[in-house]
Amino acid sequence: MIHGFVYYIASRIATYDIDNIMNFIFKKGWNIHMSQIYGNGIALSEKVLDYLWGRQTVTLNNIVNVDTPGFKSQYITFEDALGEKLRKASASSRGAAAVERAIDQSRLQLHTTWNESSRLDGNNVDMDMEQVDLVRSVLQYQYLVNSISNDINRLKSAARSF
Repeated sequence: MIHGFVYYIASRIATYDIDNIMNFIFKKGWNIHMSQIYGNGIALSEKVLDYLWGRQTVTLNNIVNVDTPGFKSQYITFEDALGEKLRKASASSRGAAAVERAIDQSRLQLHTTWNESSRLDGNNVDMDMEQVDLVRSVLQYQYLVNSISNDINRLKSAARSF
């Protein structure tokens, strides 16, 4: 069954989009999940893109509130928690299913900085740091989008040889 599916994907991906392919799979009654084609790479990339988008949103919120008296800056972390979940899942005897579940169950962690402010109004937003964090998040996001695009283009290139 998997070989028939892979052949179908290889012969059709250059002309069909993923929605058409998934509709075909559903109509055929094949019980194939995208992780069987891509592994957990696409799911992990999607989750990290969501997290980076959230980080950009929080950073932009900090920048918008730079002049709000008493505002305390916030930041998002996810790398350590996600990494730990993935390490535990990889060591599990359940393999790819455990990794997929770890990716799905990972969550963002929102933190507020309560440290003292050097400003009289109590606001602790450091505009220079916020701008650096924003640029870093945007670059990471763009890099990951390009990486996913390259993976899909390689799959399309491989399909053209059929």
